[in-house]
Amino acid sequence: MSHQAPLKYIFYIAATPEKVWEGFVSRESNRIIFGGAELQADFKPGGSLAWVGAGADGKPMTYVRGKVLRFEPPKVFQYTFAMGQNDKPSRATIELLPETEATQVTVTHDDWAEDDATYAACADGWPRILSRLKTLLETGKTFKPH
Repeated sequence: MSHQAPLKYIFYIAATPEKVWEGFVSRESNRIIFGGAELQADFKPGGSLAWVGAGADGKPMTYVRGKVLRFEPPKVFQYTFAMGQNDKPSRATIELLPETEATQVTVTHDDWAEDDATYAACADGWPRILSRLKTLLETGKTFKPH
């Protein structure tokens, strides 16, 4: 069984790696960039993580769940990723590299099952999430999700 191609995005954010790291892991920034969903995480290898928010019926639901694989502030954050009821987790890796006046952010989302129905949603979602995070960290505000 072949797997779907990795998704890879490289962004540059005019902020320190520490500030960008905080943008990825803080509850406040996650609520802003993920349209109200809250990141609940035990930030250590093997720890669980989930983005939980209100569903269409207003009741809490888990949008994404996973396990922390690597947590090395402010350089690498890697975790398994399963959206909705999907039982085939993929893997997301966020790597931060300092530049002179910015931080290079590389997101690689890989280890996809061939028939993972969430691949298209992630291919659309990552650029939107990274753009909202970049705007938030550089201007203090961001735009609403679609």
